[in-house]
Amino acid sequence: MNRVRIPLVRIAHARSGDKADWVDFGLFAWNEAGYRILEREVTAERVRQHFAPWLPGEVDRWPLPNILALKLVLKGALQGGGARNLRLDNLGKSMAGALLRMEIEVSPDELEAAMSEQRIGWWGEQA
Repeated sequence: MNRVRIPLVRIAHARSGDKADWVDFGLFAWNEAGYRILEREVTAERVRQHFAPWLPGEVDRWPLPNILALKLVLKGALQGGGARNLRLDNLGKSMAGALLRMEIEVSPDELEAAMSEQRIGWWGEQA
């Protein structure tokens, strides 16, 4: 099957934060077609591998289909907490950008559907 590699930012956006030594992401698909891809491709293990250089802990993942999102919690991601380590720009906000650079594989038809289906959002019109 013909597959293409894309970064998550092509089909999703993210919100994030941090508490103590955890980073918490909300990964939101722009539409239903994109959510189907996220649900299949963005597993806890793949996210853990993506952040492996920074992440000694585990990743928890919860699907939230009613809002076309995945909730991801990275445990042990901040080397003991934001105020305790020496790594620059390590807090959750900057890590959301790193998550959106994670690459996944999709079929050309799936990508076309995710890119052409109307975006769902609070603004009430297609973005």
